[in-house]
Amino acid sequence: MTHAEYTEITVKADGPVAVIHLDRPEKHNALTEAFWPQMREALARLEADGTTRAVVLTGAGDKAFSAGGDIAGFGDLDGAAAKRAFQADCLRTFAAVEECALPVVAAVNGYAFGGGCELALACDLVLASDRASFAMPESAIGLVPGFGVLRGPAVMGRHWTKWMVLAGERVDAAQAERIGLVQRVVPHDTLLDEAVALGERIARAAPLAVRVGKQMINRGVDRGETGYSLEAVTMLQETADTAEGIAAFTEKRPPRFEGR
Repeated sequence: MTHAEYTEITVKADGPVAVIHLDRPEKHNALTEAFWPQMREALARLEADGTTRAVVLTGAGDKAFSAGGDIAGFGDLDGAAAKRAFQADCLRTFAAVEECALPVVAAVNGYAFGGGCELALACDLVLASDRASFAMPESAIGLVPGFGVLRGPAVMGRHWTKWMVLAGERVDAAQAERIGLVQRVVPHDTLLDEAVALGERIARAAPLAVRVGKQMINRGVDRGETGYSLEAVTMLQETADTAEGIAAFTEKRPPRFEGR
C-alpha cells in the first residue's frame, strides 16, 4: 500500500517492512517546514496499522539522503516565536523517530548533512552507501544542530561531535563507520535491499521483545535537555550572525560574522 497524500515523503508499506523516502530529489531532499509533521504522522500511522514491524528511511534519487534543512526557508521565519515553534517542531520529529515503537533503519544513500545527519542519529540502526557522507555544518550560517548536539556525544563521542559541529567537518562512510555513526557500509547499488533485509530480520523477532528492547536501550535518553537546545538555537536564530550566514548562503558568498 502506498500513501500518496504526503508532499515531502512517500511511504510504501507492502509487508512487514515499510519504506519511507524523503522525496525532494531535485533539492537533494532538503527538509522544508512541511516535512516535520508529515514524518510524525507517517510514523504514527505505521505504528497503528498492525502490520508493519520495521521502517526503513532513505532518500529519493541517487545523490542524497537529505542535504538538511531548507536554509532559504529559515529566513522566512518571522520573529522569535515563529523560530522557536519551528525548532520545537523539528525536535518533536527527531523524538518521534527515536521513540517510535517500531525500529527505524536509516539507509543513507548519499549526502546526510545538517538535519539529514540528525535524522540518521535519531534512527536505531544506520546502513550507509559507500558513496555516503555526513556533516553538521550549521556553524557556517551561525547555528548549531539542535538535535545533533544532544545525540552526537552518545552515538560517536564528544570529540567527534565537536569535530563535526564546531569545525563543520564532513566524514565519509568509512569514517562514519569507524566512529559509530554507521553500523555497516555497503555497496551503493545494494543499499536499499540490504536495509530492507535487515528490517525483515528484525520483523521476524517477537514484536514485544523488539519494542521493549528498544525502550530499554534508550532508557538513558534525557528529554529534559531538549528545552535547553530549543532556547539556545532560538537565541542563535535571532542573532545578526545567523541573518548574515543565511544571506551569505543564498547569495553564494563567504559570510562576514561579527559575533553578535
